[in-house]
Amino acid sequence: MAAVPLAGALLLLLPPGRFLPGDTAVRRYGVGVSGATLLVALAAVAAFDFGATSRMQLEVDRAWAPAIGLRFHLGVDGISLPLVVLTALLTFLCFVHLTRHPPAGGPARLLTALLLLLEVGLIGTFVALDMVLFFVFFEVVLIPMYAVIAYWGGPGRRAAAGKFILYTLLGSGLLLAGMLLVAVNAGTLDLTELAARQGAGIARGTQIAAFLLMGLGLAIKAPIWPLHTWLPDAHTEAPTVGSVLLAGVLLKMGTYGLVRVALPAAPGGAEFWAPWLGLLAVAGIVYGALACLAQRDLKRMIAYSSVGHMGFVLLGIATLTPVGINAALFGNIAHGLITGLLFFLAGGIKDRYGTGDLDALGRGMLGTAPRLAAFLTFAAVASLGLPGLAGFWGELLALLGAYRPHPELPRETFVTFMVVAALGAVLTAAYFLRLLVKITHGRPSPGGPSSGGPSSGAAVPAAARIAPISPYEYAAWTPLIVLTVLVGLWPKTLLDVTTAPVRALLGGG
Repeated sequence: MAAVPLAGALLLLLPPGRFLPGDTAVRRYGVGVSGATLLVALAAVAAFDFGATSRMQLEVDRAWAPAIGLRFHLGVDGISLPLVVLTALLTFLCFVHLTRHPPAGGPARLLTALLLLLEVGLIGTFVALDMVLFFVFFEVVLIPMYAVIAYWGGPGRRAAAGKFILYTLLGSGLLLAGMLLVAVNAGTLDLTELAARQGAGIARGTQIAAFLLMGLGLAIKAPIWPLHTWLPDAHTEAPTVGSVLLAGVLLKMGTYGLVRVALPAAPGGAEFWAPWLGLLAVAGIVYGALACLAQRDLKRMIAYSSVGHMGFVLLGIATLTPVGINAALFGNIAHGLITGLLFFLAGGIKDRYGTGDLDALGRGMLGTAPRLAAFLTFAAVASLGLPGLAGFWGELLALLGAYRPHPELPRETFVTFMVVAALGAVLTAAYFLRLLVKITHGRPSPGGPSSGGPSSGAAVPAAARIAPISPYEYAAWTPLIVLTVLVGLWPKTLLDVTTAPVRALLGGG
């Protein structure tokens, strides 16, 4: 799957005069390549044996560097397949959005190549089954995302991009150190073999140290409080498509790495650090909610909401139970769908009103842009965890997992975490409802963007001054809404895919 966007990015190195002259042709080319990648991902779904979701399928296993035991080993199971499809879908929708809503900045050819290269790294991370190969793909995403923020972002883009690359490079160094510690002691880099061993042959002290190093590196990428401080700036300054992919997929690399790499390779370390992971998780949930209540910028508020939502994902992982890990995997997909939609909408609002400042936006969007306000209302109630939508199940299962954690973990501590996390869920509802009351309800503020500004003239209806939602925006937003509803109404569809491999990953428990 990663070969399709890689080939597409390489073809853009050809001279523009002979291949795809003009920005419009390049953007359509991006839609075509990302659409082909999505079709390959859907073909993988069709070829996947859902009766054996715990078995690695569609494998490629070739010698890469035999002298040091490296193999080019790829494959998918029930844990990775949903994330591969999510990556292909969000990348395709981003290119659809770019067709008529490109950001100001560098050339379309460069942006298209960077986004395709970003897709290579994302998909590769989710299908890699060798530790070094996982790390290589993990690193591939850094430069494309840095460049997208630095060249197409807002006024503070250079500082935000610099903070992003510094934090994530630090995390990568810690991750690599932890991986090498495991590899040296286990004598293998193969993730499937490490998962089958369940830590056998690695001393408990070594597992504790390795999990700490890998966990810190992956927590920066997730990001987990208090290692999250790069995220709000990156989201605020990134262009719309950058924010969508950053929140929708890039953050999932951290939590996926915890489940795929750190937990099975060093289960003794996971057990030792699990209460501390739970503590960081609930701290992030409450902190993210309180930070959202204090925000005055729409994109910044959505960014801080990701800190809270990823806290629920980490809480599920910290329970070390099938219910909790399933909650984390479900939460990853739900967050990708809903927060991707939220950032699309935030970009659409800023394009129309010229600002993302909540005070400057004023009130009354339901009157001036009713369809845009309806989309925002749906995304907000989905993100706050309304029953029947995708966001509800990840949070509920994480709370259930905390109520009954692994038998070796202190149950009283995790029940306390459950109560605090439930309080955080209430605060989540509070800040999203505050958002809707602040900008969608009521009469448009006099002189504000919702009323067209002081120079708009009273004779012109306010709604006429707001650009309607374009067909390309409908095409990019609607699939996310449909999937949020379908996954919310039929959670069993996704849970049936992840349950068996999660049990296998935990040693059949």
